[in-house]
Amino acid sequence: MNLSFFGAAGTVTGSRFLLEEGGKRILVDCGLFQGLKLLRLRNWAKFPVGPATLDAVVLTHAHLDHSGYLPKLVHDGFHGPVYASEATIDLCAILLADSAHIQESDAEFANRHKLSRHTPALPLYTVGDVEAVMHRFNSIPFNVDHPLGFGAKLRFRPAGHILGASTAEISWNGRRIVFSGDIGRYDDPLMSDPAGVPEADYLILESTYGDRRHEQDDPLHRLAEIIQRTIRRGGTILIPAFAVGRAQLLLLHLFRLKQDGRLPANLPIFVDSPMALDVIDVYRHHSDELRSDGTRCADAFRAAHYVRDVEESKQLDRMPVPKVIISASGMATGGRVIHHLKHYGADPKSSVLFVGFQAAGTRGAKMLHGAETIKIHGEYVPVRAELHNLSMLSAHADVDELMRWLRNFRVAPKKTFLVHGEPEAADTLRLRIKDELGWPCLVVEHLQSVRLP
Repeated sequence: MNLSFFGAAGTVTGSRFLLEEGGKRILVDCGLFQGLKLLRLRNWAKFPVGPATLDAVVLTHAHLDHSGYLPKLVHDGFHGPVYASEATIDLCAILLADSAHIQESDAEFANRHKLSRHTPALPLYTVGDVEAVMHRFNSIPFNVDHPLGFGAKLRFRPAGHILGASTAEISWNGRRIVFSGDIGRYDDPLMSDPAGVPEADYLILESTYGDRRHEQDDPLHRLAEIIQRTIRRGGTILIPAFAVGRAQLLLLHLFRLKQDGRLPANLPIFVDSPMALDVIDVYRHHSDELRSDGTRCADAFRAAHYVRDVEESKQLDRMPVPKVIISASGMATGGRVIHHLKHYGADPKSSVLFVGFQAAGTRGAKMLHGAETIKIHGEYVPVRAELHNLSMLSAHADVDELMRWLRNFRVAPKKTFLVHGEPEAADTLRLRIKDELGWPCLVVEHLQSVRLP
């Protein structure tokens, strides 16, 4: 059996792991590369194996760095089944369509304003490609062994993180291989704790926060403090946030702050995302996966104004009143938030508040590392707004929580492979696993292939 790492090796994006045995191939996750241009160019490179030679794809969850390459894979010839949890499939229908729409819109914008060196600029895939993908999905419930054919079985366990997120256990020819996906937080106000895994022969583990602990400050206190200070000087609070997971958690926190009288009851809250209402509907439909009371969540979700129309989105930047704008994407790599960044990022009265991991090369990472300007649509925009990153609102387990999750194993895996992390984070986690648990552990490299005895 061979395991190859076609993405998320040495970086946090582009999760793609190929498992091969006896001429059969299973691809676990099929994500987009994001961040640095060098990484984004990999999305356009020829896939390392012929897509038509893949027998199945398994998705751990719906975030684009795990699912966003699927339409391209299908466009290029993959015709097998895609296995995911029901909530993941529901979210993929929204996220993949939105991704295709953004890519088509960005290509059209680049062509209209002559911002691309390519003539014409093309999207990686289209809405039509997404429609073809959705016919390939098969829903798998949690905690049930599901046969994949050719002697392989799949079991999903809840991973926390976002709705539908799973760890994937594949049992195949006497080996048990566990892919962690993205491990969520313990005691998260919105999502349930990640389920433990009792044993595995081989473990493929994310290491996003392998060298960091999240801040222990009360997120409600920090949010209230930043928002109060910003509105006192007449500014707007712009929050780049993923439309799945972080946007819903933020709405829950903002609703609670208003209820407690720590924010003005009439402070406008806008969610500027064409798909936000659809995502909210999915969260309502799968409320059994949430920790929070369904009624409280419903009230919190209704407390914001949802912006669908492009013209209404533009009007937000012309509204002089203090307000909160939550807009995707979370790393400010695309979507409507970058239009708002052009306006509010240059406004010293306003604040830009990041609420999760910022991959190297993204606008979010550059701003938080002190960039005086950021490039948007070919222009360099000055960064004058007050900047914050509340890491305690991240959907990813920090290093202590990863170690807590690992201690659920009753038997040490024969080998643990660290993925989905920057090099320093992955190596720091490797050393901690080696020192505290005594497990053999390897930080993998891009396109590396290993045998699983």
